[in-house]
Amino acid sequence: MHTEDDILRAAAAWAWFPRDSDRADEHLTLVRYPARFGGGVRGSQVRSSSDAAAVLDHAVERTRKWGESRLTFWTNPSDSPDLEEELQRRGAQHIDTVAVLARAIDDLLIDAPPGATGEIVRTLDQVREVDMINVPVWEQAPLDEDGLRVEFAEVLGQQQTGEGVRVLGRLEGQAVSTGGCTIVDGFTRLWGAATLPAFRGRGAYRAVLAERLRASAELGATTALVKGRVATSAPILRRVGFHHYGDERAYRLDVA
Repeated sequence: MHTEDDILRAAAAWAWFPRDSDRADEHLTLVRYPARFGGGVRGSQVRSSSDAAAVLDHAVERTRKWGESRLTFWTNPSDSPDLEEELQRRGAQHIDTVAVLARAIDDLLIDAPPGATGEIVRTLDQVREVDMINVPVWEQAPLDEDGLRVEFAEVLGQQQTGEGVRVLGRLEGQAVSTGGCTIVDGFTRLWGAATLPAFRGRGAYRAVLAERLRASAELGATTALVKGRVATSAPILRRVGFHHYGDERAYRLDVA
């Protein structure tokens, strides 16, 4: 099991860069999301000798230069300087909170109820099923056929290099849940968990979690790391033995 300091460093270093996104890394990490994911700019990982106001001014300026009007910033205890108070002073809206959770994989057993199963995504049809779950849950645009094939190639490439896997969850054979994992420095980063609202609370998420942990152990990971939403996945993860290492909060600032 990694130490608490290892876990906090790994959580701070974790950021998502969607395919076809733009990125800037001066003072903090800024990522311009493609229109398929709703556009806008996400900020995180502050590492600057400037004060909070100057760092946020820089983020706002870059957001405007990209032609975007919405900046979403995720706080982290390792930020230097901390932008949270400055965001609040400027009227940014607190829109989300995730709990940073981790647990050693080797002694973690997840039981899924009968009828709930998880499977590694290995076919184009499975990628299509994953997209049908992600679109309504994450309120994103569906992939067209070319996009599905690109996504499929990416999923297979990650499997072949041992970088990670995508998992599809079913209830009585119906695709209702999904999630992915990426292996980094002995951690498995558990991400993208989504379950169709009508099927929540029936074990599909646990089946997806169990399969991701099983596959991650095969790929050499020893510690599972996840940022779980406090209103949905975090309580489930706590119940199955994940430990809480702090919270990260999202603030949205209109920069139009």
